[in-house]
Amino acid sequence: MDSQVFEALSIETLPIRLSGNAAIREKIGSDSSRWTIREVGDGNLNLVFIVTGETGSVIVKQALPYVRLVGESWPLPLKRSFFEYHALKRQSVRAPGTVPDILFFDQAQAIIVMEFLTPHVILRRALIEGRELPKIGRDLGLFVARTLFRGSDLSMATREKKADVALFSDNVELCDITENLVFSDPYFEATLNRHTTPQLDPLVAELRADRDLKVEAQRLKHLFSAKAETLCHGDLHTGSIMVTDNETRVIDPEFAFYGPISFDIGMLIANFWMSYFSQAGHEAAPGARSAMRNFLLDTVETLWETFRAEFAHLWRTERKGILYQASLFEDRNDPLASEQALNIVIDDIWREMLGFAGIEIHRRILGLAHNADFETIADPDRRAPCESKALKLGRHLAVNRQRIHSLRDIRETVERLEQEILA
Repeated sequence: MDSQVFEALSIETLPIRLSGNAAIREKIGSDSSRWTIREVGDGNLNLVFIVTGETGSVIVKQALPYVRLVGESWPLPLKRSFFEYHALKRQSVRAPGTVPDILFFDQAQAIIVMEFLTPHVILRRALIEGRELPKIGRDLGLFVARTLFRGSDLSMATREKKADVALFSDNVELCDITENLVFSDPYFEATLNRHTTPQLDPLVAELRADRDLKVEAQRLKHLFSAKAETLCHGDLHTGSIMVTDNETRVIDPEFAFYGPISFDIGMLIANFWMSYFSQAGHEAAPGARSAMRNFLLDTVETLWETFRAEFAHLWRTERKGILYQASLFEDRNDPLASEQALNIVIDDIWREMLGFAGIEIHRRILGLAHNADFETIADPDRRAPCESKALKLGRHLAVNRQRIHSLRDIRETVERLEQEILA
């Protein structure tokens, strides 16, 4: 095989093509005839295999030259694996122990071989099953604070930051997916959209006619495309996180780009609110998952408070970039000025985060790529009320974000919506 000519892996060809790789042989054993291989990719874009040998297991992930969810009619460049590899390398330095270890990368074949996480499960699946994982709020709050702060002009040397912006700016096609599928398509009758019909038809028509909502969606799209503050994961949701009771690991940053600090946090927190509203579709009897609902809302609060506290700690101890230099504040015996600036920055992140969360909720119910929280509720008459309540929260967050002052306010809104009986 010509190593420069792309060829998609299969269960049959994988051991032939990778058996000579020293890193894989060292990890799982040199006798490829004894390898067992399972294709486990359930995402929208890639092939993913678990390869197990006599001494261990690895994950082999390969990008495809098209969107797997749609097929070859939607081509997509293989270079997204390049950005995933570089994002993982940076995240492993900025938040050690939070992402899988990389064993091997083949740019021409768009293959990343990485640590097999076990007994970890996808966080979204755990939440659908009603599992309460007490560490995830704090773990994820620390991850987003550390990766987002340390990837920004608050921390990085300006030459290094600008070089990184230039590198990741070539992730054009995946940014284009977000710009369209997240911020625009849900708000009109785009070809690839889908929703629970006819149950949601009246509410969907109302949202698509909502001038205030569409203006806010485009203001947030403007932030996404123009505010290159930090290296974002780009697709941070509960399907991109693997967990045990004691460990949280983040995967799949192929959408990585330089964007707003608020983007990853908003997308992530939105998924916990969607999980909250989906619980009614998964519980055996009404109210059976009341404790799970409280856990999800508590997790949102823990995540945000942890992010805010860690971001503030890094501001006070690692602020060595070109923004808010100590020479203007602490070095002039005026620490309160630095705290004033910090509060303004956090307030901006808060309001943007709420907007991005609202838009994420809408795109997961009205756009192309839905999530399993709702999709695994088989009965549409049971699923639609869950989705309707989430859509209403999404609209509230996006449109009223400048007037929402606390998570307590949002919690009250969420709990009120949950009690809503749809006509």
